[in-house]
Amino acid sequence: MKKTIFLLSAVLVLNSCVVRTATKVVTGVAKVGYKAVKGTVNGISWAVSKAKGKIDEDRVDGTWKVVGVYKGSFEEFSNDQNPESSFTSDCADGYDQIVFKAKKSKFKPVHCSSGDEDWVKYSMEFGKNPATKEKENYIEYNSNNYISVIDVNNKTMVLEGNLMPKLAFSGAKLYLLEKVK
Repeated sequence: MKKTIFLLSAVLVLNSCVVRTATKVVTGVAKVGYKAVKGTVNGISWAVSKAKGKIDEDRVDGTWKVVGVYKGSFEEFSNDQNPESSFTSDCADGYDQIVFKAKKSKFKPVHCSSGDEDWVKYSMEFGKNPATKEKENYIEYNSNNYISVIDVNNKTMVLEGNLMPKLAFSGAKLYLLEKVK
């Protein structure tokens, strides 16, 4: 009888611990989920968290179209409760895009069509970015120009820097790109 009472009380205690722990995990996941995404642009989520560790250069390979622009830095964006991303392309035919060829370490800057710009050699590094003084993934080109690679996945990429000089004068620094091919 004592063994049965002991087993039942042990099961009740363990069950309440499991439920309490599961509640904490669900709450924690909800908080992380809220911080990981802020708003959408044409159904594409803005990723807020920086990539942890080195990003493989092959992940940036391909054609990326600009779908969102934030007027401010990544730090301002992560502290903004309601970040607005208003971007309209000036391209009559096509869209603003950047093309990376990772195997050759070169890219074409943001432009409307693939024939407008010359290829630019770059190197992708993980370390202390000379422009921001933070340890991060960044692209260096033309010896003193830097673009921070905030995050890349198979669908989107977030870059910070002077990607589109025509918008930089208005304070645009953070760019959301969608992979085209």
